[in-house]
Amino acid sequence: MTTPDVPAARPVSLRPEHRSAAGAERPRVTVLAGPTAVGKGTVSQFIREHYPQVWLSVSATTRKPRPNEREGQHYFFVEPQHFDELVSQDQMLEWAVVHGVNRYGTRRDTVQRALDDGQHVLLEIDLQGARQVRQAMPEATFVFLSPPNWDELVHRLVGRGTESPEEQRRRLETARMELAAEPEFDAVVVNDTVERAAQELVRIMGLDPDDHL
Repeated sequence: MTTPDVPAARPVSLRPEHRSAAGAERPRVTVLAGPTAVGKGTVSQFIREHYPQVWLSVSATTRKPRPNEREGQHYFFVEPQHFDELVSQDQMLEWAVVHGVNRYGTRRDTVQRALDDGQHVLLEIDLQGARQVRQAMPEATFVFLSPPNWDELVHRLVGRGTESPEEQRRRLETARMELAAEPEFDAVVVNDTVERAAQELVRIMGLDPDDHL
């Protein structure tokens, strides 16, 4: 079995539209995507806990809330008909049907509200969603979260113990295809340690990584 190449970190050159006339960073949208089991959720959670100046986007979903989930914190829970209306009115930056049943997506109005409030916005989504956002909001910054190497990605996936061996094989095949999408992104961050990866991501977002809780 061929081991996929894992991209090395490379810097991002901020496009002119990301800066104000005075040269200061303007609040903007940063999209974080990467292969399965790379740790997108863990890095995003670190940023949520340590960088309150970053607004981590909350997805809308048609599924029912679980007992420990809160509206607006974990998800925006909407009825299927309302979700369809949001899609038809072009109010979703990205969306997808998950497991053939429920729909998940990012509402355009909540993202815009956070930007208007002066917050930098982080969207942690899958590759399909990132491609949709690229079409809807090309001015966003797109960051690919990469594992240090293929063996480490396999170790993380297997170590979770949450999938059957068959599901693990399926996810690893998906990860091979996802790793091949790295050239589509503006920057690559290697998730060797969560804190370092989060700090690098915050720096790419135009913020001081030392300005944290």
